[in-house]
Amino acid sequence: MAKKESNALLRKGNGFSLNNLIMLPVRHLQQAIGSLGDLWRTPMASIMTILVLGISLTLPATLHLFTKNAQQVSSNWDSAAQISVFLKLSVKDKDAQNLVKRIQLYPEVKEVRYISASDALIEFKKLSGFGKALSYLDDNPLPATILVTPSKRFSQPTAAHALLEKLEKERGVAQGKLDLEWLTRLEAIMVLIQDIVTSLAILLSLSVVLIIGNTIRLAILNQKDAIAVMKMVGATDAFIQRPFMYTGFWYGVFGGLLAAITVAILGSYLDYAIVDLAQLYQSQFSLQTLNFEEIILLILTAIGLGLLGSYISVRQHIKSIEPSAD
Repeated sequence: MAKKESNALLRKGNGFSLNNLIMLPVRHLQQAIGSLGDLWRTPMASIMTILVLGISLTLPATLHLFTKNAQQVSSNWDSAAQISVFLKLSVKDKDAQNLVKRIQLYPEVKEVRYISASDALIEFKKLSGFGKALSYLDDNPLPATILVTPSKRFSQPTAAHALLEKLEKERGVAQGKLDLEWLTRLEAIMVLIQDIVTSLAILLSLSVVLIIGNTIRLAILNQKDAIAVMKMVGATDAFIQRPFMYTGFWYGVFGGLLAAITVAILGSYLDYAIVDLAQLYQSQFSLQTLNFEEIILLILTAIGLGLLGSYISVRQHIKSIEPSAD
């Protein structure tokens, strides 16, 4: 019996009593509100830290927004991989029509357009400005052409090149042309921009962690005597660290919200100019803003950075504060 009572007292002394379990969320809530009050009591320092955090996250988030819209534009360029198949001059129109029918049966092909040699000459006269000079020619020097548009699945550079080689093996085909160099360069530029955004986000995240860590360090040093007294009366390091961790949490919440609002304002401001530019090209393109999942991810990232900066600072500095022997 005595053994059971001593075990119960031991559990109670170690903080495992039912009352402690019930009061634990209340203490967390009190310390969270208390840390929010500390921010309110130092408005200038708090606002400056929140602004730095928000602006640091706004830059990579804005670059991500433009990268996402650029990818949306490039994904709609299905005709970018259009293949021009030039037929031999000796190919008759009937044979060319039969070739068109065969190409239309290709599973890789979405659309086929046939331009006869005579139509090609008429179009060249209109576009080149040499109409009168071309009329003195005895024979038509231009070949018949077949414009082949691959399906979306085969419009990528590797698949489009394979289709080009297949078309060039057809009878009557002189050569084929696939102008994909600019699209390949565009894709390489997009990959480079994504790498830049990622690198910039990592660097700015590190700066945010350092700034918040330094801010928490100054707060700890300002309360050094109070922390020493709390340790003297038996407060644990975890209990002392908790308010500072909540301070980092609040910095993350407000900084993330500021970044999300700033990106939304920038997106709305630039959307008007982009819409006007798109209308000049008979396009209905409109700038996409951050969706709900991306906004939540941005805020959670800011909170994570705030907690990380706080954790590094409190683990390093609170342990070094010990009550003096005087």
